[in-house]
This record gives sequence, structure tokens and C-alpha cells, in this order.
Amino acid sequence: MARAKLYTGTMNASSWAMRAWLALRAAGYEFDEELVDIRKPQRFGNLARIGKLSPAASVPVLDTGRTVIYDSIAIMEFANDVCNGALLPTDAEARAHARSVAAWQHAGLSSICHRISFESAFYPVKRAFSPTERAGCERLFSHYEALLARYSGPFLFGAISLADFMHVPTVIRLCRHGADLTRWPRARSWTDTLLHHTLVVEWMREADTLAPVWLEDYLPGGAWPAAPAA
Repeated sequence: MARAKLYTGTMNASSWAMRAWLALRAAGYEFDEELVDIRKPQRFGNLARIGKLSPAASVPVLDTGRTVIYDSIAIMEFANDVCNGALLPTDAEARAHARSVAAWQHAGLSSICHRISFESAFYPVKRAFSPTERAGCERLFSHYEALLARYSGPFLFGAISLADFMHVPTVIRLCRHGADLTRWPRARSWTDTLLHHTLVVEWMREADTLAPVWLEDYLPGGAWPAAPAA
């Protein structure tokens, strides 16, 4: 049977591909990788090509050789299955809780600080949080703190899980913008542990070498005052 292939996206832009990649690697699942450049303007032609493989026409996509799995959370659940459930808690209620934390990210947590995208984590100069964005950070890190207190850390549900991997890109984009975690010592320790995880470091080491993907809505007024150096 052909070796599995994961179609991922530009590493400093494709947060959803990062999530799937982290889970599969943590599960010990072996796969080849094909990078799909999702920057404009080549994005449209490249994703149209992916559309021949997946009806979603987006990345990530995992082709196992027998089945095409084309949603990040489905790929992450598959990763959990192939490592015999090691990436979710064994207790049924804790497992459901972890899934709800993962689903929260998948279903709309990007609405928190939505203009501070994953791409902006790689900008050489970061803008300050707005008052609304600071409030969003407080809401999110307060919840992390409560989870870490309930399940005793060092990760959100004790051992590292899909919930942690699902939230990695959010943690990266907020922490790289200087989120103040002084009030949440457990969350501060967790973010430090998470960002120093071997797999996260591996992805970010390569992502940090790439030219930034500049987004027009990052700065107030909708455009950069001058074309940034590549």
C-alpha cells in the first residue's frame, strides 16, 4: 500500500495544517508531506488542485492510501485512534471535555483577536493589543487557567492531548504579541511548556525562516504605511 501523504500549507500561514501535523507526529504516524503554497495569488490554483482530491479544496488533507481525510479535527481524531487513544483522556467525561475545548477552537475561537492572525505572529514588528483584544485574551487565558487547575497540568488535561495541539497556533499568535499572563501563572507555565515542545519547535524553526505573509487588515486603516521588506 502507498505511504500516507499529508498535504500541508505554507508553514507561517497554515495554522490548521500545523494542528494536524502536530497530532499525527505525536501519534507516531508515518507520512510523507507535500507543501501547498497558500499565499496569493498562487493560492487559488493550488487549492483548486487540492479540490480534485478533497471536496473541501483546502488544507490539510491526509491521504492514507485508502481514504482521504479532509478536515483538521478529523485528521487529529484519526491520529488519536492510531495511537490507541493516547491523545485524549481515558476518563469519558474528561475526554468529552477535551473534545469540547478542541471543538471550541475549531468552531470559532479565531474570533478572539481575529485580526491578530497566525500570519502576524511572524511579523518583525508587532502592533499593540486593542482593548477588545486584551479582553479576549483575558477571557481565553482565564479559561486555560481553570482547566490547568482542575486537571493539575502540566497540559490542559494532564498529559498532552488534542486540546493542547488544537490551541498551539492561538497561543503562538497571542504570546508573540506580548500577551501578559502575570495573572495566570498556570497558563503562563503551560504556554512555556507548549511552545518548547519538540514538535512545536520543529515546525516553528522552519516557519520562522519564511518571508512574512502580509495581511492588509492587521493595522488600523487596513493597509501597511509602506511596503515591508521581505
